[in-house]
Parts: sequence; structure tokens; C-alpha cells
Amino acid sequence: MELSVNASTTIPIPIPIPIPFTFPITFTPLRLGLGLRLRGMALGLSQIEAIWRLVRCKAIAPLLRLALIACLAMSVLLLIDIAAMGAISLAVKFLRRRPDKRYKWEPITITISADLEQASLAFPTVLVQIPMYNEKEVYKLSIGAACGLSWPSDRIFIQVLDDSTDPTDLVQLECKIWASKGKNIFYEVRDNRKGYKAGALKKGMEYSYAQKCDFVAIFDADFQPESDFLMRTVPFLMHNPKIGLVQARWQFVNPNECLMTRIQRMTLDYHFKVEQEAGSSVFSFFGFNGTAGVWRISAINEAGGWKDRTTVEDMDLAVRACLKGWQFVYVGDVKVKSELPSTLKAYRNQQHRWTCGAANLFRKMSKEILVTREVSIWRKVYLLYSFFFVRKVVAHLVTFFLYCVVVPVSVLVPEVSVPVWGVAYIPTTITLLNAIRNPRLIHFIPFWILFENVMSMHRMKATLIGLFETGRVNEWVVTEKLGEAVSTKPEPQILEKPSFRLRARIKLSEIGFAVFLFFCACCDLFYGGNYYFVYIYLQSISFLVVGLGYVGKYVSNS
Repeated sequence: MELSVNASTTIPIPIPIPIPFTFPITFTPLRLGLGLRLRGMALGLSQIEAIWRLVRCKAIAPLLRLALIACLAMSVLLLIDIAAMGAISLAVKFLRRRPDKRYKWEPITITISADLEQASLAFPTVLVQIPMYNEKEVYKLSIGAACGLSWPSDRIFIQVLDDSTDPTDLVQLECKIWASKGKNIFYEVRDNRKGYKAGALKKGMEYSYAQKCDFVAIFDADFQPESDFLMRTVPFLMHNPKIGLVQARWQFVNPNECLMTRIQRMTLDYHFKVEQEAGSSVFSFFGFNGTAGVWRISAINEAGGWKDRTTVEDMDLAVRACLKGWQFVYVGDVKVKSELPSTLKAYRNQQHRWTCGAANLFRKMSKEILVTREVSIWRKVYLLYSFFFVRKVVAHLVTFFLYCVVVPVSVLVPEVSVPVWGVAYIPTTITLLNAIRNPRLIHFIPFWILFENVMSMHRMKATLIGLFETGRVNEWVVTEKLGEAVSTKPEPQILEKPSFRLRARIKLSEIGFAVFLFFCACCDLFYGGNYYFVYIYLQSISFLVVGLGYVGKYVSNS
């Protein structure tokens, strides 16, 4: 085509030729590289999965299988022990084998013709010890209850052993008030806290008036015995020279303060109604509870007196007295009022002291129990196997490792499966046996299971600390009491009102474990072939609730 500008000039105009549209050649390597990368990622993931499967099969699964076998074996041991104690406890209840039928018991009688001095001599001399440490909330309750005991005033000495660092003189003033009313009450202090409670009790036995006494009754600062306590317990010691200890049952003034106190009541009711009853009925032995009991002073002296080598000085003395041949009697119908810890901090400190001390005492006394010749082989077996190994070690380890570790981890390791009888039948039977003597609280069983599993983490740690004597093995923290702060009409509550201080209420160990359990529950929900996720989710929530500080009763510091 040509365009004419004028007659003599022509300009050629190029016409474009259409070319078919195609991708540039430069895009092809990009697509190839992306495909190679995706294929490499897939190969990498498959390799990681293959490596994980290999490690899981060759290393993790065998270890988990061994842990499972050990936990199942411990569960069977625990079940047999609990079933035996439950059967004995029920037999005692239905056959009405009360202590006054198994041992001689007669009330202290006084002839009408006897004069006042002769009547007083019919009563043995009793020392009442009340150890205290900064007990400003409850000191009036315990001192008043001790001074109200029905016993001739010249045959009873009340000893307040005050190790307080509180600068106030309220306890001393209270003692002076009762002394002005004619009570033989003595306010004793030390210049140090060596030995803690054991040191105070040992020092209290050294005073001249204490050495005149035949028996000693011990009450912690929050315990309030009824006026007839000595009248109902001392006759066992008077008429049975082989009995060294009479233990009464604890009754609680605040069992409905919150869900945590209800759970504690269930646990302690089982301890007294089953463990103490069974030990007293069959072996005439149980662990002294440190309070609400009456000792024969000669039994204490023969056993070597109070020792502060563990945080369970009461159990230590009881085991040593048992090895000397002394018998113990549990009297369940004599009840002494006391206060349950209603804050999580106080409860955890108490449980650490009890659990760690018992495991540490097992370590220290195993050889002594084995070599002693003053008790029968059956009592040795009972002490070493049932009392210490199963109840003080196995019970705490298996609860945590089986239900909080092995079962959740088995979800991630399909090569290991937990048998139904180990994860359902045995724990269900153990739970029912724990509740059989307290059927009125059976509706709290689900909460009891979940909370006890959370606490098992701390009890397991305390058990290992006691066995290996590490860390806080000798740490003594007095259980905080609220006294008058305990509401007379408590409002039912499950969750604690949290403190405003974040660091004071957050517990990272529980929160971290809650995350782990939540992950295991999700894996079981999406990939598992069982229904463990229902339990694991609930347990994860329980750990989270405790970790955020929503358990127990909140008491303002203001």
C-alpha cells in the first residue's frame, strides 16, 4: 500500500502480520521450579513422617510400652490394697466391732463417799499440748476448747507452745485470762524454731510439770475438742497397758466452703473411715495424724521421742512406737472439729509436706523396719508394702503417670494401646471403693477425679523429692487458717475469685500441661480410634482452671 503525498513522492506503510499468541519461553523454568519445590516439600514431609514413624516404633513405643506395663502393675497393686481395706472397713461397720468391744474400756467412776482429793486421784495426770505459729485467727478457739475439757483442774496441764514471729502478745494475753480463771495453763516460747513442730513438742516435754504427766493430748491450733474428749479416750490407755496411742476422727467446720473443701472432705473421710479403721482393726497400727490424739508418754519416750528428720514427725513417731510393740486404737465416734484449707496455696503446701515427708520417711526407715525383731513379719510386710510402698509411693506415681501421661501420649503413638480394663475398669472400681463409705457425696465424684488428677502432679513431684532427698525435702510451711474469716453461712462456689496480682494466681506448670493435654485430645478426636479425647479434654480444662487460679476460696489481703 502506498500513500501519495504529491505526484512525484510515495511513502510505503508497513502492514503488521498477525502472529499466534504463545507464553514466553521465560515462564517455563518458573513453573518447572515451582513444581520441583512442591515435589521436594512433599518428599521432605514424607521423609519426616518416615523418620518419625521409625523413631516412634524403635524408641518411643518400647519406652511407652514399658511405662504402661509398670503403671498397670501399680494399678493392680493399688486396687488390691484398696479393696482389702474397704472389705475390712465394711466388716467392722456391719459386725459392729467397735474399739470398746475389742479393748477394755470402762468409764472413770468415783464413789460417792470419796472426798474431793480421793476423787481427783482416780484421774491420771494429762498434759495438753497446743503448738502454734502465727495463729492469730484461731488461737482463741483451740485454747478455749482445751480449757473446757472435763477433767479435774489439778490433774490437767495445758501447754501452749508458741513459736510465733508475730510481734503481738495476743496468745500470751489469752493464756493469762484463762489462768486467772483457775486453769493450769502455761505459755511457753523458744528462742528459735529448730525442728519446727517436732522441736516445740520435744521442748514442751522437758518442763517439770510435763514430766509429772502420764498421758499427753495434742491439738493443732485450729482443733476444738469436745469437753468429754479425755473422758472417752483416756480409759483405753488406762485399762490396756499395751496401747500407746488413741486417735480420734477429724470433723470439719467448713466442708461446704467451696468445691475444693468438699473434695478434701471426701478424701479425708476415706482416710479415717477406711485406712485408719482397717489399720487399727487388723494390725493395731496406723499413721498418727499429728493432732486429735492422746499418747502414753512412756510410749513416746521408749520410741525415742520427737524427731525432726522429716516433715511428718507424727508418722515418724508412730512407726518407731509400732516397732517397739505398741498398739494403736482409732476411735471413730470421737470427733474433733477442725478447719480445712480453703485456699489453693494453703492446700498445696499442706499436701507437699505430707507427701514428701512420708516418702522421705520410707527412705529413712525401710532398713530399720526390716531388721527389727520386736514385731511380727506380718506387721513388717504391712508397714513396708501396704502402708508405705503402695499408699505413699505407688498411689501418687500411678495416678499422674498413667492417667495424665501414658494415656494421653498413647494417642500419639498408635503402636501402643491401653487396655480397657486398665483405663476404665480399674479406675472406676478404685473410685467407687473410695466413695463407698461416703455415698452422700457421690455426685461430687467427677470433680473429685479431675481435681485429684491435677493435684497428682504435685504429689508425684513431692514423692520423688522425698525419695531422692532433693529440693524442698525439708521445707516446712504451716497451713494457713482463716478462723473467724470462714463464713458461717458459706455460699456454694466452684471457682475461686482470682487475685488481682497476675503473678500470684498464674501457675505455668498447670497451664503448660493443659496445652499438652488439649493437643493430645485434638489428635485423638481427629485421628484416633477411641474416645479418650472426652476424658483428656475434661482433664485439660481442669489443669487450665487450676493454672488460672480459679480453684478454692479467695481471701482478700486488704
